[in-house]
Amino acid sequence: MKTRAAVLRGGQDPFTVEELTVSEPQAGEVAVRMVAAGMCHTDVLIRELPPEFFMGPQVYGHEGAGVVESVGEGVTHVAPGDHVVLSFNNCGDCPACNQGRFPYCFNFPMANTAGGRPDGTSAFTDTNGDRVGSHYFGQSSFANHTIAAANSVVKVDSSLDLARLGPLGCGVQTGAGTVFNTLGVEAGSSLVVAGAGALGLSAIMAAKVAEAGTIIAIDRHQERLDLATAYGATHVLSGDPVEMTGAIIEATRGGADYAFDATGAAPVVRAVVNGLNNIGTCALAGVGLGELVLDYMTMIGGRTITGVMEGDSTPAEFIPHLAQLNADGVFPFHELIVEFPLDQINEVEAASADGSVVKPVLVF
Repeated sequence: MKTRAAVLRGGQDPFTVEELTVSEPQAGEVAVRMVAAGMCHTDVLIRELPPEFFMGPQVYGHEGAGVVESVGEGVTHVAPGDHVVLSFNNCGDCPACNQGRFPYCFNFPMANTAGGRPDGTSAFTDTNGDRVGSHYFGQSSFANHTIAAANSVVKVDSSLDLARLGPLGCGVQTGAGTVFNTLGVEAGSSLVVAGAGALGLSAIMAAKVAEAGTIIAIDRHQERLDLATAYGATHVLSGDPVEMTGAIIEATRGGADYAFDATGAAPVVRAVVNGLNNIGTCALAGVGLGELVLDYMTMIGGRTITGVMEGDSTPAEFIPHLAQLNADGVFPFHELIVEFPLDQINEVEAASADGSVVKPVLVF
């Protein structure tokens, strides 16, 4: 099959929209006609890594939504015509997967960022017959048609609008899952959310669903803080991180129960950790490439810091749950979406990077 896809041919190159050939699905794979795909920081993380991390031309995209066209041998949970959301992949048989903790799969790099199938082959070739990487997060959804790993494919209600569901595959499920699954935010409790982008705003929406009593949003941009207030934040903070700890303690009358960092900025993380109460927990999902240094006495009182990936979710269960909350009108993440055609993918990257669009989504 021929398809159009956005290809990144160099770590610092622009995306180019090209015609590719797509293979048939192999055993344990699903062929999907894409309807929409969100873009987030992870799709362009390669630009921040050393050049040796770039493994050649690649189709990225890891927040896809589409319609099943065919399935490979052994796939029984979806069938042609099913509406699906594509999420991360996992090996299904390692200590983490066997405990149902799929985001922490011990083989996560091989399943999600190796640039192809576990055997090294790819689903894409270009017009010269050369290999183009596939299976990014099990899906490589920046293409009109793709081959996805079966573990990445989640069936959703066909009555729902697929164009809005793609972000459930990663960013939205990470923010909401951190609140519901990782932290278990209870009614009346207090939560600090650092970074009011797609992850942070999803967390704030989820905290409102969980009936948190105090929700504090932190961001550098006033328009993001305004959005945070609209979606449930009771307090907003900006400015020097050094001053945030005192403001958090004051707003929560002694320290926050929970915190979620989506910034990856060490000074902000220190501020929110210091703003926790003695048994508070901070979950880190922001991508920070430097060091995080904390004073020993910050931790000895009983605080907890935990990393979080993909909101500690089981996508097959959690994504339909979030989709239903959205359909019920209590989790309006779709209001963050701005749609773009595939040909504008470089403009999409720029809009995502400068923060002018909270959740850009490519539509096919």
